[in-house]
Amino acid sequence: MTMRFRNLTPIRLRALLRRHGPEAMVWRRRIAILGGAIVIGLIALLFARLSDWAGMLFLQMARQWWWMPLVATPLGFASLVWLTRRMAPAASGSGIPQVIAASRDPERGMTALVSARTVIAKLMLTIGALLCGASVGREGPTVQIAASIMGYVHRWMAIPLRASVFIAGGAAGVAAAFNTPLAGVSFAIEELASAYEQRMTLLVMAAVLIAGMVSLGLAGDYVYFGVMRQTLGVSQALIAAPVAGVLGGMAGGLFARMMLGIATTAFAPIQWLRARPILLAGGCGMVIAILGTVTGLTWGTGYRTAHAVIAGADVPLWFGAAKFVSTLATAVSGLPGGIFAPSLSVGAGIGDMLRSIFPDYPPGAIVLLGMVAYFTGVVRAPLTAVIIISETTASRGLMMPLLASALVADFAGQLVCKERLYHGLSKRFALGPTGDPGARQEAG
Repeated sequence: MTMRFRNLTPIRLRALLRRHGPEAMVWRRRIAILGGAIVIGLIALLFARLSDWAGMLFLQMARQWWWMPLVATPLGFASLVWLTRRMAPAASGSGIPQVIAASRDPERGMTALVSARTVIAKLMLTIGALLCGASVGREGPTVQIAASIMGYVHRWMAIPLRASVFIAGGAAGVAAAFNTPLAGVSFAIEELASAYEQRMTLLVMAAVLIAGMVSLGLAGDYVYFGVMRQTLGVSQALIAAPVAGVLGGMAGGLFARMMLGIATTAFAPIQWLRARPILLAGGCGMVIAILGTVTGLTWGTGYRTAHAVIAGADVPLWFGAAKFVSTLATAVSGLPGGIFAPSLSVGAGIGDMLRSIFPDYPPGAIVLLGMVAYFTGVVRAPLTAVIIISETTASRGLMMPLLASALVADFAGQLVCKERLYHGLSKRFALGPTGDPGARQEAG
């Protein structure tokens, strides 16, 4: 030991400090993960509060003046799409396709797809969409915002950007948005990373856990959709899970196919509307305004309706179909906003329909089967769907029936739509030679 210290010259000491000291790459990376995840948790909570406020404010105004949405929603849609195209074209749509596209070229992705300008516009315009009654969620935008935060923190710490940085940020965003850390990990594996690298495991796990702890510490240990303790017997699960998987998976696959198809179809009227995005947005807003005014149930995220259906409330049999149309119209309009929460709401409507097929089965459990099946059919991420549903309802006793329904739904959804939704949409955000995203973003 004495000889070792005796041979420690000033040059060797400086080399050791560069390699292992507080300025070493490994320490900078750890600080970036910690700081980025904390900021993601705080921003996700703020975004959630603002989104809830915007949705409630719109509902209050719609109840007070029933005719208001017929004017405000189409005009709001057209105005928001105009602002999106002028301010930040890469802010349109969910945000998850942008993160997938950015991870293919992280350095250039920071210039547009997850730039500060894009994500600030994303946050503000998504809140604006909820103020107009759009059927959008905040989860997809949170993923894009979180990936950007993680990217900027790494850049400020002079750490080279890799795909794993955006994947870790996006996963932390899911964890903070739903207060579901396990769902963040599974989402990173299934959706954001086409080839999950072993070396990014620590980065993803650390970011997800830290962001989840921030969310848990400030918002409390809440369960997103409320606690649901019902379970299914083995014989009941063997019958209900496949039926829910087929119906929900095919319905989710239909949504994905229509969303992808509308942006690429050669059908002349659709092409004409795509060439006039402001007119298309106003028309979609009018569809949503009419549906919402007539039904009173299709506005916003649909969280409250889904929560009520899980708790045992009845909704009209057409609710699932009406929410499906409202969400599709919002998605193809080009408005910033996600489809996570609205998809879970559509799934709750499908689950309510399944309750009439299985009247003697535990109703809440059947609704959850419909939710996990439809969500899987849309995003084709069965593990993420199961974990999100089980964590947001504390229904761990239903894990096996939920997984069976999700696996069947994944197969059924693939029969209807071969291409995975988010990966198909990410192609429209492919970076050009100048680093700008592609122009075909109408349905992104």
